[in-house]
Amino acid sequence: MEAMEELSQLSESIRQAASLLADDDPSDDTAPRRPSTFLNAVVLGNVGSGKSAVLNSLIGHPVLPTGENGATRAPIVVDLQREPGLSTKSIVLQIDSKSQQVSASALRHSLQDRLSKSVSGRGRSDEILLKLRTSTAPPLKLIDLPGLDQRAVDDSMINDYAGHNDAILLVVIPAVQAAEVASSRAIRLAKDIDPDGSRTIGILSKIDQADGDAKTIACVQALLLNKGPKNLPDIEWVALVGQSVAIASAQSGSVGSENSLETAWQAEAETLKSILTGAPHSKLGRVSLVSTIAKQIRKRMKVRLPNLLTGLQGKSQMVQAELARLGESMVQSPEGTRAVALELCREFEDKFLAHITSGEGSGWKIVASFEGKFPDRIKQLPLDRHFDLNNVKRIVLEADGYQPYLISPEKGLRSLIKIVLDMAKEPSRLCVDEVHRVLLDIVNASANATPGLGRYPPFKREVVAIASNALDSFKSDAKKMVVALVDMERAFVPAQHFIRLVQRRMERQRREDEMKNRPSKKGQESEQSVTNRASSPQTKSEQAGGSSKPTKEKPSPDKDTKEGPNLQVAGPAGEITAGYLLKKSAKTNGWSRRWFVLNEKSGKLGYTKKQEERHFRGVITLEECNLEEVDEEEPSKSLKDSKKANGPEKGPSLVFKITNRVAYKTVLKAHSAVVLKAESTADKVEWVNKIKAVIQSKGGSFKAANTEGGPLKQSQTDSSTDAMIRRPADPEEELRWMSQEVRGYVEAVLNSLAANVPKAIVLCQVEKAKEDMLNQLYSSISGQSNAKIEELLQEDHNAKRRREKYQKQSSLLSKLTRQLSIHDNRAAASSYSNDSPEWS
Repeated sequence: MEAMEELSQLSESIRQAASLLADDDPSDDTAPRRPSTFLNAVVLGNVGSGKSAVLNSLIGHPVLPTGENGATRAPIVVDLQREPGLSTKSIVLQIDSKSQQVSASALRHSLQDRLSKSVSGRGRSDEILLKLRTSTAPPLKLIDLPGLDQRAVDDSMINDYAGHNDAILLVVIPAVQAAEVASSRAIRLAKDIDPDGSRTIGILSKIDQADGDAKTIACVQALLLNKGPKNLPDIEWVALVGQSVAIASAQSGSVGSENSLETAWQAEAETLKSILTGAPHSKLGRVSLVSTIAKQIRKRMKVRLPNLLTGLQGKSQMVQAELARLGESMVQSPEGTRAVALELCREFEDKFLAHITSGEGSGWKIVASFEGKFPDRIKQLPLDRHFDLNNVKRIVLEADGYQPYLISPEKGLRSLIKIVLDMAKEPSRLCVDEVHRVLLDIVNASANATPGLGRYPPFKREVVAIASNALDSFKSDAKKMVVALVDMERAFVPAQHFIRLVQRRMERQRREDEMKNRPSKKGQESEQSVTNRASSPQTKSEQAGGSSKPTKEKPSPDKDTKEGPNLQVAGPAGEITAGYLLKKSAKTNGWSRRWFVLNEKSGKLGYTKKQEERHFRGVITLEECNLEEVDEEEPSKSLKDSKKANGPEKGPSLVFKITNRVAYKTVLKAHSAVVLKAESTADKVEWVNKIKAVIQSKGGSFKAANTEGGPLKQSQTDSSTDAMIRRPADPEEELRWMSQEVRGYVEAVLNSLAANVPKAIVLCQVEKAKEDMLNQLYSSISGQSNAKIEELLQEDHNAKRRREKYQKQSSLLSKLTRQLSIHDNRAAASSYSNDSPEWS
């Protein structure tokens, strides 16, 4: 009986382990208990085979009806609990939460009345459940099914009770039917349910009725010796008299002995030994039946334990990980509370910095705002509307008031610059707001990603509130900073810009005058040449037809023109031109020969050091540039005078220069101008014509060189300047030209703001969030009183319940793993020992 008690405890441990693996709480009495079928014993047999008598023998009291009038017509489930403190006569019936002591006869008569009223025929009867506590019964759940030869029994009823993988099957066969045991329906059903016979026990009942029948006794002994028919499953067999309990009950009623049951069981064993002289003594009697049932239960548990232990180890790891995530319970002291609060702040700081610096969170959105939305808003400013000529006229008129401007409308242009630049404030403020929203999202994401803050919702809200307030103040500072940047550009406009306006106007006027005077100059030069030829004397040879000498002395420029340019042309429409040019170095002031490639379609001029190189060393975007022909560097005045006296003057200049339309922008790399020189006059003409066509198609300008002498050039410049000053200019054309120049300046300033505003935002918001915001968080939390911190560190009830649940599970897992491991080790040790019983 002690072995059965141990199995009962092990079965309860296995049930608890199964509940834990199913994430149920084994200690929760209100939750439905997960049933364990290791201790279930289902009885199978025909009517009159002695099933109820066998169960009465296991119970130790004749509580189940037997005999012809006590045939089982409905499933009877007897849930036994052993209570050693009770006397052998006592039976306690438990109904719900109430207990009542009853006698075996009263209980038997009550069951007999219920069975007689149960449904007969094809209908299925209701289950009868009894919960009994005795000192004589093993802790089993006995299930007495109706006889298999009754109509009420079908396969579904048998599967409901016997189909569980761990239930023990007790197949009861009367001794007189031992010879035909192979054809028994009960044996066939047991074989179908349990093919390997690992949980089936055969019981040969009513041995005393076969006493004297040598053939029957021989068949019984053969079965007990496992020498039955070959088609019989390999199962354990036990022999019983079956009436020992009834005899002991009658004796106890007359004599009143407490040991009548033990005496009756010993008498039963002696009777069986005298009848079955050739059978093993370990398979005779009620005590042997209990031992055989315990043995089969051990086998079933041995099969289940390894997988169960593996599952418990995995569950234990999961529980420990969850406990680590939830953290330990807070120390209930002022110092411990403050330490927990500061540790949570450190955890939040680590998460915040990881989100904002490593791209783990939304930090990339800050860069996206700087490189995407903010520049787009700057480009979308309505510059065309503000620099419309009518709008410029209106602003200039309003700015000058009753007295119009004299030379340049400086006051109006300054007002226009301020009005246009003022529009850059709104995109800058919007950029600050966008970065502020991103930082708030990062704060919330960091708080949610901090495991410790999830345990204390009030403290989490406090941390987010402190950080949000700090970010709000940083946003205000950032807005003031970006507005100050715009106001700085609005407040001071460099005077050099307006000086250049006058200079460029004068240069433009001079070029216009030269273009108008060029046809008259050509006419005068032709008349002068005719006059010179008519007045010059001719030699005889010249009068006779001339000689070839003058032909040989033609000037070199005509020869260059006839030779043509030395350039390469490619592309479907000849839009690509390539050739060598000399590029002037800004550092050494020397010339370097480079291979240049012009793509007229894309408007790009690139160059390489050698013709074979595939990648350009620099590319000039011509749509943003102007082209200008320049003179080569002239020698000193004395050398120039000697050249004039001794020989002809130098030919036309081969140098031209590319500059940006906006004075503040660069053309190539960090250079504001690129000076190039052709190798011949033809090459220069070809390069200049093609580059000029590209630049002028994009709205750029071309400035030709003045090839006349110095004194004449100076006199013409002075005369044209005097004429420009004396002659009134077209005010509308002048204003249009000025507005274009001012627009170029404004665009340059806006580009500068597009680069500087993000720097100010990073300084005032992002960097302060990484330092000042976290410092404010620590100082604010440290400045709180202990009572306030304790109030904030009120743990979430759900987290607290979960920690308690996992702590309970962890303790129970450790206990169950230890218990089951001991039994598993015993089972492993017993498999190597043939001398000792399993799990002794």
